[in-house]
Amino acid sequence: QVQLVESGGGLVQPGGSLRLSCVASGFTLDYYAIGWFRQAPGKEREGVSCISFPDGSAYYADSVKGRFTISGDNAKNTVYLQMSSLKPEDTATYYCAAAWGCNVRNGGIETRGSLEVWGQGTLVTVSS
Repeated sequence: QVQLVESGGGLVQPGGSLRLSCVASGFTLDYYAIGWFRQAPGKEREGVSCISFPDGSAYYADSVKGRFTISGDNAKNTVYLQMSSLKPEDTATYYCAAAWGCNVRNGGIETRGSLEVWGQGTLVTVSS
């Protein structure tokens, strides 16, 4: 069964850090890209980062650049999103999704050629 499973969300104070994980099963990430998206209540879904496994390229939305770091572990078939200097506006449910590639558009992140494989999401709450 092809699936993605996110974990690592939780409650953190402003300025704190969290590391999200996205574990793939049923397929290998070696040939694909993984994008991280987030959606806050009442807001549109936003792409925050994307990594392309074939060439290792990483991309970030302007809103998280310098604070978030995406990385991949081929052996574990896993993608991580290290989030630092968290702000209340980072509060959202975070999802990972598989695609053929990454796009940067108007300071935001999109994926190219979605495989229509999404995780169930993990909630990040930044609050004091």
